[in-house]
Amino acid sequence: MKALVFDEKLRMDDVPMPVPGPGEALVKVLAAGICNTDIEIKRGYMGFIGVLGHEFVGIVEHAANSYLLGKRVVGEINCVCHVCDWCRMEMPHHCTNRTVLGISGRAGAFAEYVSLPEENLHLVPGSIRDDVAVFAEPLAAAFRITEQILVEPDDRVIVLGDGKLGQLTAQALGLSTKNLFCVGRHAWKLELLSRLGIATGLDTDQVEPGADVVVEATGRAEGLARALELVRPEGTVVLKTTVAGTTPLHFARPVINEIRIVGSRCGPFRPALEALALGTVEVRPMISESYDLADGVQAMARAEDPGVMKVLLHM
Repeated sequence: MKALVFDEKLRMDDVPMPVPGPGEALVKVLAAGICNTDIEIKRGYMGFIGVLGHEFVGIVEHAANSYLLGKRVVGEINCVCHVCDWCRMEMPHHCTNRTVLGISGRAGAFAEYVSLPEENLHLVPGSIRDDVAVFAEPLAAAFRITEQILVEPDDRVIVLGDGKLGQLTAQALGLSTKNLFCVGRHAWKLELLSRLGIATGLDTDQVEPGADVVVEATGRAEGLARALELVRPEGTVVLKTTVAGTTPLHFARPVINEIRIVGSRCGPFRPALEALALGTVEVRPMISESYDLADGVQAMARAEDPGVMKVLLHM
């Protein structure tokens, strides 16, 4: 099958079809989304080599569970062992032995086919288009925040970052509080949120500090320092950015102000799919360009351009 492979260089290649293991399904990929994590892998993040991609929608072609056959699905990216300490403590996303789709130890979804455990798959409602369903995984990551911390209707929340994850995070948190402000570097990206009624500002503007919650989704190593400047004493900073580089941290501010710092990664698919089906989160304006899988190298190059938002691959 055709696949977009990274092995110190990005290339299209013919690779063997995945062979599903016990309890796994074979999924024919319909469409996939390019994420900042895919771009960071090219820069050395996680040391991954293989087929990239973890945001996808597809149709199940083979599964032991006959109910799944022919169904349109999206999939959770963490494939877990169920026997390690963290799995037995019901923390499977932190499984000691996990593989992660297109990120660590498992071939990804920038290919014609992908295999995943059947338990990882979620049926896609018929009302959700393929290009919208691709956003289920990153939107689930945005909803992870409200699993981890309580966001009250009157809480003042600042989202740093106007990129793909920042946009989804702002919309997801906007369902919990209307006292929300998104800060970014690109007026045209912020305009997408402004049209949805979300208050925005450029990072060169004066932003009032003292927020109850600050979510760092800038994709830049210096984002944490900015978040610590804007959060109130005993407030919470949520970290969503993953970058290949290192981030210097001066301990004085978070220690003196007793700031809680929460790492946040993968999240629940059910509220993400519900939001996409109901239209309470709107993702279509975020789609900048679409490419055939055969043009995957060009698509990845475009995804790195600050002048585009979401780039999709169609198989």
